[in-house]
Amino acid sequence: MYRIIFLLLCSTLLASGGIAQQHTFVLVHGAWGGGWSFKKTDSLLRQSGNLVYRPTLSGLGERVHLASPDIDLDTHIKDVVNTILFENLHNVVLLGHSYGGMVVTGVADSIPERIAKLIYLDAFVPEDGQSVNNARGLSGPGSEMPTKDGLVYPLWTKEGQGFPRDVPHPAKTFSQRIVLKNEKRLEIPTTYILTYEGDDSERDAFAFFAASAERKGWKVILMHADHNPQMTMPEKLADLLEEVGGGT
Repeated sequence: MYRIIFLLLCSTLLASGGIAQQHTFVLVHGAWGGGWSFKKTDSLLRQSGNLVYRPTLSGLGERVHLASPDIDLDTHIKDVVNTILFENLHNVVLLGHSYGGMVVTGVADSIPERIAKLIYLDAFVPEDGQSVNNARGLSGPGSEMPTKDGLVYPLWTKEGQGFPRDVPHPAKTFSQRIVLKNEKRLEIPTTYILTYEGDDSERDAFAFFAASAERKGWKVILMHADHNPQMTMPEKLADLLEEVGGGT
């Protein structure tokens, strides 16, 4: 009896806004990074009662010991698909940051029935048959960086720098073309968050993809921040993700 009363009370409070609705976030990092980059944002979202998963893609972050030239985009898509399947997650708010936009696009195409909302955070939005290297018709990220043994080395990290830090990224993930087959992916409510510095958002490197998102009829949000708000502005980003995750 008490349990029934408690559940009815919680339901009433939730409906009236007295209790924040819980969401399940899966946050996918960008190239050279790792799940560690979303640690602060994760903590803030959890404080609000959300469930948060931040899988690290194969060969990156704490999985750097598995780095291999054989790792491709399909590998990274499967990393996230299997996180969702093995954790038995449903109604997922799936976010991809930067290169992670390639990954979440493939995930949404693979298991659209598990995804409630899709968020691109300053990210690539590929069409079928595109890769990171040709998605904008320009040289892809990493083209100006040294490549050795099938890995692209970030110029901004220094030898002897402690962890966590960005690490070499599997080059094949940039060149492999994505294959999209499931049109149900297009039914998922999708939001694009364009971060920009300065006064002109249209000059941002990812403005091309924000414009593409707008043409698709997606909601586009401008956020005045650098490319990595999950680390530099986690409070602002967490608030925005809760708003997007709970919106219609």
